[in-house]
Amino acid sequence: MKNVYVIGALVMMALTGCTPDEAPSAPPPATPVSSDATAATRADIGTLLNAARAQNGLPPLTANAQLAAAARAHAQDMARSGFFSHTGSDGSKPSKRVGAQGYNFCYVAENIAQGWSSPDQVMQGWMDSPGHRTNNLSREAREYGAARADGDYWVLVFGRSGCGAGRIAVTQRKPD
Repeated sequence: MKNVYVIGALVMMALTGCTPDEAPSAPPPATPVSSDATAATRADIGTLLNAARAQNGLPPLTANAQLAAAARAHAQDMARSGFFSHTGSDGSKPSKRVGAQGYNFCYVAENIAQGWSSPDQVMQGWMDSPGHRTNNLSREAREYGAARADGDYWVLVFGRSGCGAGRIAVTQRKPD
């Protein structure tokens, strides 16, 4: 019975996301970076994301190239520099990275993860985490962009364009 409590406590710790104001765990060593996340990985994340939204009575999100470019740049930055944070190595936040791609947003949110080896695993991890689940099931989001860099750095950016500056939500996830 004691093992059940220990496992439960470990699961709860693993599911607790942190915000950019909290210190993330020690960064992993720097890893090489591939030139781009594969199209299959991006499509898999989109399919899994929209399946979760459908199961919760929400409309699907549309893939957006500008959001995907922002996600890819941040995933590659984390992999290249060996860190895990919503703050980029240049001090950028998700809103700045999305804006740099020319995306005029009124809503932007970002999920990050590191260490998951498949789209199914990372999406399940995000759905099991309250903060990530909130982003995945946001009624404000209309579009998404996803990327994965070497070292299993994942970034999923959500957005709604066309209404000026607005709200920003960020959530990160690492498996134990």
